[in-house]
Amino acid sequence: MAFDGPRAIALANETLDIEAAAVLGLKRHLGEDFVRAVHLILAVGGRVVVMGMGKSGHVGRKIVATLASTGTPAMFVHPAEASHGDLGMIQATDLVLAISNSGESEELNAVLPMIKRLGAPLVAMTGQATSTLARHADVFLNCSVEKEACPLNLAPTASTTAQLALGDALALALLDARGFKAEDFARSHPGGALGRKLLTHVSDVMRTADQVPKVGLDASFSALMREMSDKGLGATAVVDEEGRVCGIFTDGDLRRLIEKGVDLRSAVARNVMHPHPSTINRDALAVEAAELMELRRITSVLVLDAGGQLCGALNSNDLMRAKVI
Repeated sequence: MAFDGPRAIALANETLDIEAAAVLGLKRHLGEDFVRAVHLILAVGGRVVVMGMGKSGHVGRKIVATLASTGTPAMFVHPAEASHGDLGMIQATDLVLAISNSGESEELNAVLPMIKRLGAPLVAMTGQATSTLARHADVFLNCSVEKEACPLNLAPTASTTAQLALGDALALALLDARGFKAEDFARSHPGGALGRKLLTHVSDVMRTADQVPKVGLDASFSALMREMSDKGLGATAVVDEEGRVCGIFTDGDLRRLIEKGVDLRSAVARNVMHPHPSTINRDALAVEAAELMELRRITSVLVLDAGGQLCGALNSNDLMRAKVI
């Protein structure tokens, strides 16, 4: 049979339409049962144990990952393995989220009596309200779909998409109820770009001690230029005797003074500095420093400690090396 490109596109479009309709159709099933499920999960002292066979099991593993990364401890237990010892992983303080489109998975239903005897709450995510799974459950979450996207209406497609979406809805409702914040999310995602943005502070990437360019208010222009050249920041802070920042002098300031024809031979720092420079606290996130630079259209920023004294400096190159930007 020859490949038919237009037919493939038509089937792809139909698949996306069917699966989008399946997800949107879940909204009519949301109600008191969904609220009860959230309440039960919030109340358990243990973990959410997700179970499912076949494609529902694959969806369950993804739901576990989403729950765990958004503040709800979770793990996956394979129903078939549960019958051969893994049921011991489930405690009375846990809650079981069982997933099955038909609600009649033999491996899953075989362990339901033991779960009930254990006393762990059971939430069923199924498309059949009268199924064995739904009847055993403390809470029934309806994830039924009108039809699968599969042209044969056999392969789990729309039904697994609906399960996945309902799992996300549950995880995000729990996230909100727990007051889960970006900082909490970062703690479970320390690697990669996300971790760097949410966990890297200014103090982690700033230049310190002798690396920080600074001169006094009465420093000569030659001393000012020498400090800028030696430290390589493209700028230098101008501080008073107590180390408080009074201003900044940058490469840009130098170009503007030269363009104006200003005689710089007798100039001192206080006369050429730019007062009220942009500063940031050492405890701020490095990504905030990047946002400040972008907002003010500058390439460097001075860093202050809790007492308002100069303690560091950084520029866009420092942030790039740290892979914050």
